[in-house]
Amino acid sequence: MKILFLGSPYFAVKILKRLLQSSHNVVAVVTQSDKPSGRGQKLMPTQVKQFATEKGIPVISFDKLSQHLDEIEKIDYDIAVTASFGQILNEKFLSIAPCINVHPSLLPKYRGATPIQSALLSGDKVTGVSIMKVVRAVDAGDVIAQKQVKIEEDDDYTTLQEKLADVGGDMLVEVLDLFEKGQVKTFKQDDDKATFCRKLEKSDAFLDLNKTASEIVNQSRALCEMGVFLLVDGQRLKVSEIKNVSKDFQNLKIGEVAPVKGRIILGCSDGAVEIGKCLSKNGKMVPAKDFLNGFSFEGKKIN
Repeated sequence: MKILFLGSPYFAVKILKRLLQSSHNVVAVVTQSDKPSGRGQKLMPTQVKQFATEKGIPVISFDKLSQHLDEIEKIDYDIAVTASFGQILNEKFLSIAPCINVHPSLLPKYRGATPIQSALLSGDKVTGVSIMKVVRAVDAGDVIAQKQVKIEEDDDYTTLQEKLADVGGDMLVEVLDLFEKGQVKTFKQDDDKATFCRKLEKSDAFLDLNKTASEIVNQSRALCEMGVFLLVDGQRLKVSEIKNVSKDFQNLKIGEVAPVKGRIILGCSDGAVEIGKCLSKNGKMVPAKDFLNGFSFEGKKIN
């Protein structure tokens, strides 16, 4: 089948890679426009655009796809495939050809922009991938295929995204094969059971020690790419590799630092968490032991 692929970040790159290994033909890629990035605010292409360009696939970048449908209609394709595209598709686009989406959750749970992070934030043990028909409402179309994926205790956003993209890529190829044979079957989602997840903001990266140890660890796992931080005397301190050590440190007050040499252990609402790495003055994440060689928490207010 001739495929128009729509996607932007790394998850979509993994799906596109798997498509290119199949018998189906990706005729063009649509992605978000280049965005300013870094201190210099240099315009940077999406990861999908970088990958597709390297592979010699025609790439079109739009801020608003809905304003460029005349260009889309000129492309000869049988089906559109979306994966983390980042734009709502209107009825006119959906009328051009069938459109399906690879979504990393077990719909109708976690419709929206951050299903992987939301599963980790909630401490879920299982998530999965759904492939569904795209409709005007967000992630509400009939489901074609679903598969569960176990979330391990040491999974974070990076590792879970890899798992889900691998599973989703294989599922997509199977679904496209069914389309080619005219054997696609679907089932409707139960809208009454739908849950929604929002885009994450920078403020979501703040670690509140009034929360439980499990909540703090889950937040660190979910936001490992963005990074999380504590406030130490009002200054942001980026931290990572957080563990729940409540079994060994039950008597710490919220925000209190345990007097243990070479380790950073902080009291929270139901126990304690240990900080594995901190951002040093030279801009590198270093082990807590090394960070403490040039820094003391004594007398400082945390959060």
